[in-house]
Amino acid sequence: MSDPSQILLVGHPNVGKSVLFNRLAGASATESNYPGTTVDYAEGELVIDGDPIPIIDTPGTFSLDPRDRAEEVTVELLEDAADVLVVGVIDATRFERGLNLMLELIERGYELVVALNMWDQACRKGIDIDVDRVEWLLGVPVVPAVATEGRGIKTLQRRIDEAHAPSIEQVQTRVRNGS
Repeated sequence: MSDPSQILLVGHPNVGKSVLFNRLAGASATESNYPGTTVDYAEGELVIDGDPIPIIDTPGTFSLDPRDRAEEVTVELLEDAADVLVVGVIDATRFERGLNLMLELIERGYELVVALNMWDQACRKGIDIDVDRVEWLLGVPVVPAVATEGRGIKTLQRRIDEAHAPSIEQVQTRVRNGS
């Protein structure tokens, strides 16, 4: 991973991004309006190896091809940031749904680490996600988390250093070959 200028949390609405953000940013969190809009996002700092890095909880988006102003704000935040690192947040109970957004982030070349939030709920529902296999297929760190309880947060912080931008071709080859 290069030294990111900022970290953006990106995921569908209601996947627990804000709870995860609050765990990562702690007391440094502030609310902001995106210029020229009424769309809110939160800003804070995440300290990694003693260095504070700005972190932003973006509005929920289903795609990087925006259909409303909130999604446009997320895409603009991604596009306007130089050396951005993305924490892609997926609701583990709806893993397949969130996977498409992660593939879009990979396709656009963002450094990425994936947080599988609501891991406890997925386990209770009998949803079995092979984290190691998903990590291998995507080529990025994947971390199970329960943001409401703080589980997985330290691992996520540690694994941010491992984030990188695999090529979509590498991902497609792994998926095709399946091993």
